[in-house]
Amino acid sequence: MGDTLLALSIPVLVFAAGIHAGCETWWRRRMPAPPSRYTHQAARLAGHETVAAAEEIVVGAYATLEGLYGTPGGAIPVMGATGAPTAPGLTPGAVASPGHGRSHPASARRG
Repeated sequence: MGDTLLALSIPVLVFAAGIHAGCETWWRRRMPAPPSRYTHQAARLAGHETVAAAEEIVVGAYATLEGLYGTPGGAIPVMGATGAPTAPGLTPGAVASPGHGRSHPASARRG
């Protein structure tokens, strides 16, 4: 009797597993999982936090080494379009090209 019961329990187990898989599939289609916490918004917020941390590091470095840079009070020099600090008499808007189109090519230097 034990061998017969064991032999009959195998098809019952397979049938029950199939019913369970079908019900689980139906349930997941009707009730989708909540959105992942790793969304585009979370990545954007993490990027903002990284930029804020980097700014704190840069400001701290300038405050620590302000004597080497020659700027009063730890002020960070403003970088111009060329990557160098801007001249005191020029504003970034004055050296920028007019309009949103392409810039006029520079005249060729000879000599």
